[in-house]
Amino acid sequence: MDVTFHFDPACPWTWRTSRWLLSVAPERDLAVRWRPFSLALLNDEPPPEEFREMMAASTKALRLVEALQAAGRNDDAGRFYTALGTHTFESMNPLTDASVRAAAEAAGVGDAVGALDDASWDEAVRHSHSTAWEAAGPDIGSPVLTVDGVRRGVHGPIVAEVTDKAEALAIWDAVEPLLRTQTFFEVKRGRP
Repeated sequence: MDVTFHFDPACPWTWRTSRWLLSVAPERDLAVRWRPFSLALLNDEPPPEEFREMMAASTKALRLVEALQAAGRNDDAGRFYTALGTHTFESMNPLTDASVRAAAEAAGVGDAVGALDDASWDEAVRHSHSTAWEAAGPDIGSPVLTVDGVRRGVHGPIVAEVTDKAEALAIWDAVEPLLRTQTFFEVKRGRP
């Protein structure tokens, strides 16, 4: 089954969900596509000063993801996000231009770093973001999960931590039927 994971690399909740999805993918024969969802576009206003560098770096990272997708390099986009998230969330480093460039090199996509400063990719990022928002919105954030052949997607699932295999699979086995049920629109519990 083809699954599209729309993400913003600045979001720690999204990072955990991506790791959950990757743990489930081989067990449920899922092919994961990596596509942008921009929190900067979602909020549609300049971020507070303390988040500006992070959001600018996220925008550049999403340009690279789209450039890789356009070149048919989905797996490279996934490796790039893994390298970036590992540096940012696992090693507790800030998301910066330098970390985005370092992650590109670590993921073996240094040949595509020209996209980071190429604003012509912003339209493709907007299109991917809009596709995700139309599938799961309104009142959503990052990540958005969709499956091929199903009109509606979901925001999330949001997980507090990457769980063991049994729990990860149980979450997928609960979410996947909800994705296919067009009358379903929300399940939520407060974050701790």
